[in-house]
Amino acid sequence: MQIFAGVGAGANPPSAVEYLVIAGGGGGGGYAGGAGGGAGGYRSSASFAVASGTALTVTVGSGGARAASASGADTGAGSVGSSSVFSSITSNGGGGGGDNAAAGSGGSGGGGGGYAAFLTGGAGNTPSTSPSQGNNGGTGSTDSTTYRAGAGGGGATAVGGNASAAAGGTGGNGGTGTASSITGVSVTRGGGGAGGGYGVNGTASGGGGVGSTAGTANTGGGGGGNNLTFNNNSNGGSGVVIIAYSTAFDVAAATTGSPTYSSSSRSGFHVYTFTGSGTITF
Repeated sequence: MQIFAGVGAGANPPSAVEYLVIAGGGGGGGYAGGAGGGAGGYRSSASFAVASGTALTVTVGSGGARAASASGADTGAGSVGSSSVFSSITSNGGGGGGDNAAAGSGGSGGGGGGYAAFLTGGAGNTPSTSPSQGNNGGTGSTDSTTYRAGAGGGGATAVGGNASAAAGGTGGNGGTGTASSITGVSVTRGGGGAGGGYGVNGTASGGGGVGSTAGTANTGGGGGGNNLTFNNNSNGGSGVVIIAYSTAFDVAAATTGSPTYSSSSRSGFHVYTFTGSGTITF
């Protein structure tokens, strides 16, 4: 879809725009002690220079898949989410939550699983950006071969919570996300998935999934870790790219990929929300 405002479209383009670029969250870890996936990388700026007449690439990353099923149970680590891109800005997908396999690194790291050899969470802000795009996953817990719990995946604002042996295995909370009002409404996105436990699941916010549930679409939330429910739906949430700039300038000369456009959700601003890939030309 292309968006025009009569003959004036693109005649008075902006020289800088705001952006929010969030990648896909990591998938949740598998059976019995599965950890939460890390949130997709979260990058934002209030002033990013743009040139007129050039189509700028927008890529919206998908969420990582939950741990693969085998013999009726979900085992292993979740998959890393896919990156999101706006022009030269890349946010990296969240790391998959661990279980009886190592947690993944990414925009935010997946939580460590509930098996002794794989308790350490994945690294966030990988590859490194400044400011940081995310945080590390928490540490998993096991007190025997029976009671295990996965840690929370890292979030845009905070590290994932550690799991504990309490209540027969309590999953770690997902790392908190970050609030943005780029659309005119404050929304918290980029939350890590919660760890699954034999006894109690962790909690999550900012689009992160809780035990055996998926991260919320278009938030970059990590998938929740498995909590003994086989064949769970703990995929990571897809990402989003949002671009905004003053209505003192013209609407974009052209877009592809059918972004949602509004000049009313945030007073005095053009706001373009991409939930699928495309381009924008100023």
